[in-house]
Amino acid sequence: MTHGSTDRPQGPRRPTAADGVVVVDKPAGWTSHDVVARMRRLASTRKVGHAGTLDPMATGVLVLGIGRATRLLTYIVGADKEYTATIRLGVVTTTDDAEGETLATVDASGVTRAQVEAGAGALTGAIQQVPSAVSAIKVDGQRAYARVRAGEDVELAARPVMVSRFDVHDVRPGRTQEGSPVLDVDVTVVVSSGTYVRALARDLGAALGVGGHLTALRRTRVGGYGLDVARSLDDLGALPVDAPIDVVSLADSARATFPVRDLTADEARALSYGQAIDVLDGAPRDTVAGIDPSGRLVALLEERGGRIRPALVFAPA
Repeated sequence: MTHGSTDRPQGPRRPTAADGVVVVDKPAGWTSHDVVARMRRLASTRKVGHAGTLDPMATGVLVLGIGRATRLLTYIVGADKEYTATIRLGVVTTTDDAEGETLATVDASGVTRAQVEAGAGALTGAIQQVPSAVSAIKVDGQRAYARVRAGEDVELAARPVMVSRFDVHDVRPGRTQEGSPVLDVDVTVVVSSGTYVRALARDLGAALGVGGHLTALRRTRVGGYGLDVARSLDDLGALPVDAPIDVVSLADSARATFPVRDLTADEARALSYGQAIDVLDGAPRDTVAGIDPSGRLVALLEERGGRIRPALVFAPA
């Protein structure tokens, strides 16, 4: 289902948006690419990218970079992510979510809340996860889901992920349309980049002996960006056409993602020329954002060879 042709701009072209980040609350049924295509029109620039794909079924936080902010997306993609989800125990599907075809149904009425919580606990922490066969992971140069659609059996290797939270909320008995007893479980998970929530649903169901899949998924946070700063595409599209859309500035985007080093004017000038500056005692050793006295993002900084060096320069020399 694509949405690229539904709202071509009428009349004057909107002014080009400033470089920065826009956080969209992705609607159900849209691909992440659909949202990028829509934002290219809203921002009047082709230079738009996203930080982390959401499946069409999923809703919630999709971080978009515009202009030079697309260079920050590599770092934002690696941030941890929070989701609310509903897992249906008792039904196995081809895709580990509600989009797929049913493979098996098992009576889940005997599963207790205590067992669900124990199963979620076993999937918390550093785990090895086998991604869903219909994921976008490449196998010999081709997306896994494309190989599955072509009729191949695809087995992906397990890989390390971190599930820092797997909280069980409401647990509700229900039935499939055919009358098989199921259990619907509302959860909140916080996971590292590259973790598949539908694989958690699958593995929880497998551990409980009844199978499981994901029926709802909403991403509530990516790194420092939550639903509190997300806007709907309808709201963005309703803005006056003679004004550029608002963005989170480069500096504020960097502040939401990295520790900050406040630079002197001389340090900012040196970094803008690609030169190194001194290490500060007690400063973070990870990538930091260098902000000049006027509040402008100068560069992302890393320590190498006992000096602080620019990893990515944003301010022109």
